[in-house]
Amino acid sequence: MSLPWSAGTIPLMLAPMQGLTNDVLRAFYIERYHPDVVFTEFMRVHAQSKRRIARADLAEIEAHNADIPLVVQLIGNTALALADAASQVQDAGCHHLNLNLGCPYGRMTTGATGGELLREPTILAELLTALRQSIRGSFSVKCRAGYSDHRQLFDLLSVYEDCGVDYLILHPRTVMQRYSGLADHDLTAEFASRTDLPVIANGDINSAAMGQRLLQQTNVAGLMLGRGALADPSLFQRLRGDLPDRVNEAQRRIELAEFLTDLLPLYLVKFCGERQALMKLKDLLNFIPDDCLQRDLGKLKRAMTVARFQSLLQHRFSG
Repeated sequence: MSLPWSAGTIPLMLAPMQGLTNDVLRAFYIERYHPDVVFTEFMRVHAQSKRRIARADLAEIEAHNADIPLVVQLIGNTALALADAASQVQDAGCHHLNLNLGCPYGRMTTGATGGELLREPTILAELLTALRQSIRGSFSVKCRAGYSDHRQLFDLLSVYEDCGVDYLILHPRTVMQRYSGLADHDLTAEFASRTDLPVIANGDINSAAMGQRLLQQTNVAGLMLGRGALADPSLFQRLRGDLPDRVNEAQRRIELAEFLTDLLPLYLVKFCGERQALMKLKDLLNFIPDDCLQRDLGKLKRAMTVARFQSLLQHRFSG
């Protein structure tokens, strides 16, 4: 099966983050920061409707025209519905699909989804088999280490391999941890050494140094950047050596100002007005960890108008 990256390369992927990595943000990162692969936010599969995927989601897939591969992430809990959804996604033009097995908030009223499925290995195997039979291109899962046991991933490895998954994206926390504690990349290293499937490391990769350590000291095939890429959009270029590993505070402010200034007009169109656009931009500010910036970031979060937001960017961040 064709993977969404070229043989012999190390893919750096932009993670799917619900409510954050919308189509506009993905296109902006593709143009400006050059991830190798991008993912949709999870697309909910509707078991009670013939249209398994919402019209807006299918339109988003059809609108993707970049050279960078798009992977559609599905979340659902019935084999038939997921298989039908896979067919609809492929008819819309995307042939790289991923099943969400990590979201700690993914339960539907009709059954377990996301990370909850790790509690049901028999059902999980059924879903994976049905999806594999319906997918003509690449098929991956994005999973947690386990539901409550960090070592459950080793029990599930044979399920993934036997069902024909092409590659795995591992976030080495449990579902019950949600986002607390630290991602245990010792587990990632052990897991990658015990399977021939490509393993993509995900979770707490917040610096070029951290990413390079994983690439140099483990058998992972690539990296998926989530919150780290929101905190520092240039992390893709830093990992490739195209930009310095670290920058001083003055340069950091300039880079953030350019990021937010150029993204703002795109969000004004995407979200149809100042209030929604500012709310979405402020969501991104929550992922910037620099202690030295928190006072000025707090002022940005309190800005009630675009004019005020732009003025603060100019005077507090542009140098």
